[in-house]
Amino acid sequence: MKFAEMAAFPNVYENFDVGRPVLHTAGKEVEMAGRWAEGHFGNNNPITLELACGRGEYTLGLARMYPDRNFIGVDIKGARIWKGAHIALEEGLPNAAFLRTRIELLEQFFQAGEIAEIWITFPDPFLRNSKSNRRLTSPKFLETYQRLLPSGGKVHLKTDSPELYEFSLETLEAVPEIQILAQNSDIYAGDLPLPELALKTYYENMHLADGKTIKYLCFRWAGE
Repeated sequence: MKFAEMAAFPNVYENFDVGRPVLHTAGKEVEMAGRWAEGHFGNNNPITLELACGRGEYTLGLARMYPDRNFIGVDIKGARIWKGAHIALEEGLPNAAFLRTRIELLEQFFQAGEIAEIWITFPDPFLRNSKSNRRLTSPKFLETYQRLLPSGGKVHLKTDSPELYEFSLETLEAVPEIQILAQNSDIYAGDLPLPELALKTYYENMHLADGKTIKYLCFRWAGE
């Protein structure tokens, strides 16, 4: 039922075949690369991606906080995206949209420089070393982000995983062109450096209830 409903949602775009990078929305096949601002949002406001968006709490929170910016939550789990997209429609949030696809395919659906900023919120840390290349701060994903972002575009990571946090720091420090703008191993131990960090997802609330600390990284490519 949810998947049938979501197929008709005008704020959801889905890729059904990883071998064929085509998007579908509201029963239509569409080409969106380079057209998100005009083709969906109807304005030229900057676009932020939330990767591993889950139920879309962060996408929704950011859209409410910054009505003059556009936000797209990205995840592969349709049942989760349905929740966020449904709330966005109920609340009438025109600056919140959702993309159901594998994050590895992002460059099929966005042009270089089309994204102003990226948030990665509580992604799967893939703790096994054999799966380290699936972590969203691994080198192959960093290369994708660099191509999608314009000069000065920032990437934010929010996680409860000490392993992912340390891995991310090591990976970023190994790239001379990357400038780490902020790193914090316990954001709630003091004043929050950004108001956006006060937004909490379903999973973050669970982590906090379990006594975990929340970590934050912000970085960009220096000299760009």
